[in-house]
Amino acid sequence: MVAVAGIDVGALSTEAVLLDEQAKLLGYGLVYTGASTVRAAESAYATALAQAGLTAGDVAVVVSTGYGRARVPFAASQVTEITAHARGAHHLFPGLRTVVDVGGQDAKAIRLGERGRVLDFAMNDKCAAGTGRFLEVMAHTLEVDLDEMGRLSRQARSPVSVSSTCTVFAESEVVSLIAQGHAKEAIIAGLHNAIADRVASLVQRVGLAEPVAMSGGVAKNAGVVRALESKLGVRLLVPPEPQIVGALGAALIALERK
Repeated sequence: MVAVAGIDVGALSTEAVLLDEQAKLLGYGLVYTGASTVRAAESAYATALAQAGLTAGDVAVVVSTGYGRARVPFAASQVTEITAHARGAHHLFPGLRTVVDVGGQDAKAIRLGERGRVLDFAMNDKCAAGTGRFLEVMAHTLEVDLDEMGRLSRQARSPVSVSSTCTVFAESEVVSLIAQGHAKEAIIAGLHNAIADRVASLVQRVGLAEPVAMSGGVAKNAGVVRALESKLGVRLLVPPEPQIVGALGAALIALERK
């Protein structure tokens, strides 16, 4: 079997996707990036190969994306995150017109044309506000499991307003809210609303067009998804594994180049 691969090296996580010649998913790997992008890329790739029952010799073309795309020594070429996420999301949801990607360290909104071509995009990559890292810091401050935040927010009777968009200031604000006796569930719901506000502003900059899909690790948080749906007034399409959308897009481009 001849396969192709896409590697997405992000700030917090790295993903690898393997496809066959009919664009069928053969396997994928997902690891924390850590201090070495090269090691993370190799680890994610090895995991995907093992899952697919293949070796590197079975892979014809590897295309990398993400902030560390230039640090993947076995990649034949690189593509931007915008291109990769647009391609991956449009493949999963044909006819898609807007992609919202919220990862570990950045958030982006991408407006697509009829055939999935990128028409416009807006990106927040200078600040961790509204990203997975923001949620990680808040989960630690609240002493809750990050994976539980979505469920806990549903239990909130009334969300507490969190006005700070800066991660450092928001952390201090959360400490103050805890001291005031506010329920953790209400604070978490307020944090989800704050993220939704931040991401919705990116969508408004590119222009909202339906259907809309959400990718990235934060898409696994049902509370953020609900809050963003409420802000935008639309239903968000979320893939079964939203973290591999960028790697999937890179693999699809590798299939074209093969």
